[in-house]
Amino acid sequence: MARLSPPAVLFALIGAAGLALPLVQFKANRIVPGEGVGLSALPFGLAVAAGLAAVLIAGCAAAWPAVLRLAAAIAGLVAVVLSLGAAASHLTPEGNTLARVAPAAGFWLLALGFGLMAADAVNRLRPSLALRWLLLAGAVALAAGILASGALDGVSVMREYATRRDLFMREAQAHLALAFGSLGLALLAGIPLGIAIFQGRRWRGTVLGVLNILQTIPSLALFGIMIPILGWVAAAVPGAAGAGVSGIGTFPALVALFLYALLPVVSNTLAGLSGVPAATREAAVGLGMTRTQVLAQVLVPLALPVLLAAVRIVLVQNIGLAVIAGLIGGGGFGTFVFQGLNQTAMDLVLLGALPTIALALVAGIALDLAVQGARRGAA
Repeated sequence: MARLSPPAVLFALIGAAGLALPLVQFKANRIVPGEGVGLSALPFGLAVAAGLAAVLIAGCAAAWPAVLRLAAAIAGLVAVVLSLGAAASHLTPEGNTLARVAPAAGFWLLALGFGLMAADAVNRLRPSLALRWLLLAGAVALAAGILASGALDGVSVMREYATRRDLFMREAQAHLALAFGSLGLALLAGIPLGIAIFQGRRWRGTVLGVLNILQTIPSLALFGIMIPILGWVAAAVPGAAGAGVSGIGTFPALVALFLYALLPVVSNTLAGLSGVPAATREAAVGLGMTRTQVLAQVLVPLALPVLLAAVRIVLVQNIGLAVIAGLIGGGGFGTFVFQGLNQTAMDLVLLGALPTIALALVAGIALDLAVQGARRGAA
């Protein structure tokens, strides 16, 4: 009897649940409740369902090579995504601009099952750092190719995108500006502050205590607190409004994200510098280096992996938190999320949520790889 892989069995059960549930939901328009349609109910569905089931079952064997498992998982994931697009094209009447075909529970479970299978296969492969970068680039290129091919143009979220293309690009730029802008400001302020409390121990408790308090404030509450405070500054301080300070809009969102980003940057800077062995610092001093030279040429380079880990934490965190900026007019993908919630239009919610998730996922993986590279360079 063939030995089974417990994780692969779990992935197969998730995929099997996806095959049993509706793949898509057909709606007469984007607001009304829809009707679920399973993969097997579509003209091409039985063959695709049988193929997907065969891959899921075969993947349960522990003896399957990791390369074959990865190839099968990618093929299954692509088949599921293309089936979604084909279902939308088949179910939408020609010339009908109101009907919507949205992904249903079956699609998400199938995508989850094959996605977990692919992640497990990559873990088993134990690829080199260069190969991990290549796999990430390949995944991004594959996703971009499917979107550019037009295979998903009939899916509801892509139809929402088609009617809001220019607005989507503006909000994407705003989202990136909030996430990367707050990160840049946090690095400019947080790294010197982390160095200062590394050299001056008596201030560590106070600084970290204040930053911990800021971190515990719920995001929605912090955005709300910014409104009256910055609104008063804009009204009372000459020139503040002209400089862009306001109670609502991009400025308070940027300030809130900056405040959230300070703790990871400061604490990781302190941890990275403190983690350098005392013998290394003493050797540098013994070579005649000044205190500034020791810091710039020894401590900071050796602390770089920990600093990059802080960048990863802050960027992924702020990509997600920037969605809340949509509530106070700060722009970003949150604009679509909250518009969709107000209109009970989940397709519009997905238009904001999916790129946020994708952006955070790619940024997190890329910075993880950068951290690994920095650790190897520092070793």
